[in-house]
Amino acid sequence: MGSSRLPGFYKMKMAERLRRLAEQLELSRDEMDGLGESGTLPLANADAMIENAVGVLGLPVGIGLNFLVNGEDVLVPMAVEEASVIAAVSLAAKIVREGGGFKADSDAPRMIGQVQVAELSNPEAAKAAILRQKDSILAVANGLHPAMKSRGGGAQDVEVRLLAVGAETHAIVHLIIDTQDAMGANLINTMCEGVAPLIERITRGRVRLRILSNLADLRLARASCRIPFEALADFGFSGAEVAHGIAEASRFADADPYRACTHNKGVMNGVDAVALATGNDWRAIEAGAHAYCARNGRYEPLTRWWIEEGALLGRIELPIQVGTVGGAVKANPLIPVLLRTMGNPGARKLAGIMAAVGLAQNMAALRALGTVGIQKGHMALHARNVAVSAGAKGSAVEEVARALIAAGEIKLHRAQEILAKMVAARGPSAEAT
Repeated sequence: MGSSRLPGFYKMKMAERLRRLAEQLELSRDEMDGLGESGTLPLANADAMIENAVGVLGLPVGIGLNFLVNGEDVLVPMAVEEASVIAAVSLAAKIVREGGGFKADSDAPRMIGQVQVAELSNPEAAKAAILRQKDSILAVANGLHPAMKSRGGGAQDVEVRLLAVGAETHAIVHLIIDTQDAMGANLINTMCEGVAPLIERITRGRVRLRILSNLADLRLARASCRIPFEALADFGFSGAEVAHGIAEASRFADADPYRACTHNKGVMNGVDAVALATGNDWRAIEAGAHAYCARNGRYEPLTRWWIEEGALLGRIELPIQVGTVGGAVKANPLIPVLLRTMGNPGARKLAGIMAAVGLAQNMAALRALGTVGIQKGHMALHARNVAVSAGAKGSAVEEVARALIAAGEIKLHRAQEILAKMVAARGPSAEAT
């Protein structure tokens, strides 16, 4: 694929960026047609995907640069409307690269399907009976998806939890299912519904809910990095000062759930953007990540940063339930092109990359918060959005944005005034010079 270091990429015009990507990735004409102006979900596809479709809502798609993950360069597609996300994550990845990049891994793609059994006269006996009949339950589940089983996936184990629900004790049966390169929601739900009659016969209870769990804590992804102090120096601060600021901000998040929530939102800015760009269910990933944060009885941060021997160390661990086949991957013609920019990773590799992105996004935020504050970089990018909202186009966007920053007032009415003066001085073409 070549290097993910593309100096000056952000300064190029859109057409130049597309040409650069096409050259580096050797994209075909058909693949190129999926990017740029034509890169949108066809209305016919949208109508088939949901009820009552009336259109398609577009989101900007960009490339996170500079990522080195397990010694391999990765270009990271991200779909996001927040101005600072891609700029921040690309800078963070460049800094981490100076320390050798990210190390990442992820667990086998094992998901949990739940079958809730109520009205049990003897819950302990029901649990024992289910476990004695585990092989029969697995055989029924895998009979529903023999192709998945033949590929090495499918239902692999059965676990039972006894849970107090009101005045009753329910048996919660967990089907442990390897979904391979799929996220696996439909597969899991089909298996849960398919084994329910057998579980009712075994337990003589009444099956209630039969559905996957999005707390995918058997499917964790992790990333870590080590950054020498000298790579962190910026904003007039020494590298050691920046590193200690990041570590202190990390301790704050560990101590306070109010801060941890916003801390984790920053992590998910990156993770969600990659999930959207690769056709994955960002809502499922969000739900699983936040539930995982509360697994110890209090809400905690997804990342940790600390100082060790003249370097800043960071680590992230979270459940990431993703797929690279099926579902929206096939429904949206742009998704395969964006996966191609990453080198067509399997589900486990994609999860590791997404963990690295989350860690980088978090580092970028804490680096700013621990020094000059988050607004300095964010408002510079926000000014461009305001300029566009005021009607500026082309090079006029940057001109209006610079004037807003110089005025210290990044407001729509101020942008409209600046643009109106440009038009009065140069004529209507000033809006898009």
